Amino acid sequence: MPVALIAAVSVTATACQSSSGKDSAQSDAKNAPSAASSVADYNPTPYDRIKEGGTYTTVGTFDDQGNPFNVNATLTASRIWAWYNADAITYSPTGEVQYNPDYFSDVKVSVEGGNQKVTLTINPKAVFNDGTPIDWTAIKATWKADNGSDKDYAASSTDGYDQITSVEQGRNAKQAVITFRGVNPSWSSLFTTFLHPKAATVENFNKAYVKKAHPEWGVGPYTVGKWDTHSGDITFVRNPKWWGRKGKLDQRVYVNLESTAAINAFKNGQLDYVSAVDAESLKQIKGLRGTEIRSGGSPFEYALYFNTKSPVLADKAVRKAIEESIDRTQIAKIRFQGLDYKEPLPGSAILYSFQKGYEDNLTAVLKYAPGDAGKALDAAGWKPGGDGVRVKNGKKLEVGYTLLGDDPLDKATAGAFAAMLKSVGIRLDISKADEADFSKILSDRKFDLFLSGNRSMDPFGARYLCDFYCSDRDSNITGAGSPVLDTEIRATGKIADLGRQTAAANQVERKALQEYAFLPLFSGPSTYGVKKGLANVGATIFYNPLPETVGWEK
Repeated sequence: MPVALIAAVSVTATACQSSSGKDSAQSDAKNAPSAASSVADYNPTPYDRIKEGGTYTTVGTFDDQGNPFNVNATLTASRIWAWYNADAITYSPTGEVQYNPDYFSDVKVSVEGGNQKVTLTINPKAVFNDGTPIDWTAIKATWKADNGSDKDYAASSTDGYDQITSVEQGRNAKQAVITFRGVNPSWSSLFTTFLHPKAATVENFNKAYVKKAHPEWGVGPYTVGKWDTHSGDITFVRNPKWWGRKGKLDQRVYVNLESTAAINAFKNGQLDYVSAVDAESLKQIKGLRGTEIRSGGSPFEYALYFNTKSPVLADKAVRKAIEESIDRTQIAKIRFQGLDYKEPLPGSAILYSFQKGYEDNLTAVLKYAPGDAGKALDAAGWKPGGDGVRVKNGKKLEVGYTLLGDDPLDKATAGAFAAMLKSVGIRLDISKADEADFSKILSDRKFDLFLSGNRSMDPFGARYLCDFYCSDRDSNITGAGSPVLDTEIRATGKIADLGRQTAAANQVERKALQEYAFLPLFSGPSTYGVKKGLANVGATIFYNPLPETVGWEK
């Protein structure tokens, strides 16, 4: 499953001002660690040490698009999906592949004549909730919907699926034989979950899950108990049709709350788990009776996205000037103020600094240089105006910035951007939108500049190079790129060796970053307030604990 988009919304914050002038990124470099944290902290607990019963409640709701394979789906969709659909392949915190025997009783990978063959033997007991056997046709349906051959499917990512030449029945219907053109070292990411064949028609793939659940097409230890379209709340209960290890919880509850209300809800005992992404929220929950703070590495990266289809940002010179004017070190200080946390500034969309093969591709092509930005704008015909805002052909250099919700930390970040751009003669017009409009803003491209993030759902970052940067991909929400660059990007996907593929992807990403439409900003720690005794929940990095393993310690 691909990286999942998330809104840049935290809980609460103390605002602070940005500074401009010399390259503070350079001056702080000696104090920064060489890599971000790779620590996992989630109270790992064996299944037999988790007690029967109980409820687990967090903030969350269904998204506009609930099909995680769809281009308009976000992290919310992926999380909700995992509680009532197959979790067939997962990863350890450090990225090792884990096959779930409740779905795949055997997995064999071979290479014949230079082409990879994957044979999935499906658990004979495996059946969808509507009684349809889970067999090779589910694997085939998932491939057909995602391989890009039918453009009517709004698929999030076709990479890898488009390398498959066939999915056929093996020795019986419970065996799927997947044949690739060449070798795909990250094939497991393609089938971490799968679609019911009925959900894989064009109509259902695109529309059936829009603010709706289809538990009859789902499978797993839990199923939908209540899906309240009015409040946005969701309750999952044990699935009586499940054949595997049963869920330990009586109920898994998502409560639809604005992010700013989450800390108070946790303090009042309404929630069992809450994200603490800044000093103020951490201060409010630290030391609370019955609460643990769990903190570790983060598979998240937040970046500034430029809509290159917007008239003012269609000019690459303007985009580059904006990027040169943003002091990323100051943005990181605002986000991490009071957390006693440091990380190197991120330099890639595809890998994190704690991963093997990571390279800082951004600083190879971009420096914080507001002076150079001003000169470039002069050369492009944007002359300083009387009010300090540059003008060209009678039009002011004004750029929009869409701010979601009322979070003080996000407001402080927007204010910092405005101050930095003002210093080079660019006015940032900040407009507010509801958090609930997040996916619509992106899918409709209703922004100039937008701060958003991605959570990596697997460790194979190089696989997603095209999703970020190919000019013909809907998942590339900036719209930047070119057919020539697309060809180079796609060539990296044909490299069989994962190390060589990553090295090639790094080289091509440097070219893609010179479109100046995507600016990595920060990752931050994964820090959570958790009620004591809650098992297998917290900072898990690449690990997504199976739903039946989440619960309360005996």
